[in-house]
Amino acid sequence: MASSAHKQPLLSNLYGGATSAPPPTPSTHPNSLLSTSDAADALSRLLHRMPPTLSPVTRRSSSPATCPPVVSLSESPNDNLVSEVSGLGYFQVTDHSVPSQLANSAESESLALFDLTRDQKESYFPKNWPLGYEGGDDEEGDGLDESFCLDSSCSTESGTELSLASLRELTRELEKLGLKVIQLLSKATGFENPVADDPTRFCSLMWISEGQPSSKPAMSGGFYPFIVGLQCQIRCQKHSLLSDSGWVSVLPHVDAILVTIGDIAQVWSNGKLKKVRGSRAVANVGEKKESAEARCITMSLLLTLPAEATVGPLLPGEIVSKNEEEDEEEENKNGEGEKKMFKSFSFEDYAWRVYHERLLFRDPLDRYRIVTT
Repeated sequence: MASSAHKQPLLSNLYGGATSAPPPTPSTHPNSLLSTSDAADALSRLLHRMPPTLSPVTRRSSSPATCPPVVSLSESPNDNLVSEVSGLGYFQVTDHSVPSQLANSAESESLALFDLTRDQKESYFPKNWPLGYEGGDDEEGDGLDESFCLDSSCSTESGTELSLASLRELTRELEKLGLKVIQLLSKATGFENPVADDPTRFCSLMWISEGQPSSKPAMSGGFYPFIVGLQCQIRCQKHSLLSDSGWVSVLPHVDAILVTIGDIAQVWSNGKLKKVRGSRAVANVGEKKESAEARCITMSLLLTLPAEATVGPLLPGEIVSKNEEEDEEEENKNGEGEKKMFKSFSFEDYAWRVYHERLLFRDPLDRYRIVTT
């Protein structure tokens, strides 16, 4: 992880390491927000801090877990199939190249992280947002589950004796699979794939969390924007997903990879793709709670963007420039007459806001949508 004497390449993209000042929050950009957005954000923060007995009921699915649509990589998937299954915001990939034994070994290493003492966790994985350890009993008393956010090399503070070789290899394998998934999505929905020829245009984060089966199904430590997320289905285990249609419960096949489509992919596709804002394992089907395997571990590989990136629709034949400024009332059409559904925005500002404000009750992309009359 990061320290003043040892910084990983990813951290140089994230506000210059631990000594850098935090990026500007939306309050420093008064002209970019509407008063209604301010009021909605304030309400969201208020609701988030209400005592559990007063918390409002979020949109939770009461129906049994469903099996996500399947995309097999044994042969080239049909574009129509990929487009259809991605309309939900999630699907599962089978016949992939990620060995099941590797996923099991990586899970064992992840479980060992949560068995460390609190001092060891904070020492080995110092907080350097978004990387590092975040505890469930933080000073704000938010009651969040414990989580570790690691860079692509799964590095720790220098001098530790932790062995994360399997977790590091799993991260690389999921990263390669994630790039292939982005290629399939871009081909099926018609947006330009900006990471196809330039791997430096994305970052990967391995987000590991553990919580009780009764915990509120949300990503520990807040939400973080991503293109696609990938999770190995090691055993028969349900997942709760916060999709555009609300909370849903899914049960992928064992040894499949659960793919969730993120907010960045939705913007890139100009709204054609649905998204998932967060996911987590919620319970082991058919397992006793007392067993070791009943510990709810989520290992999510998030393919995301470096801090300096600009996010906007990637319409055919057009790559949104980094410094583009758009008039909200302009029709914004490309050569084929397709209207842009989103304005371009700073990834850095957006990531900081959705992570720290934990907007569970409204779509954080709403403020960037172009409303047509």
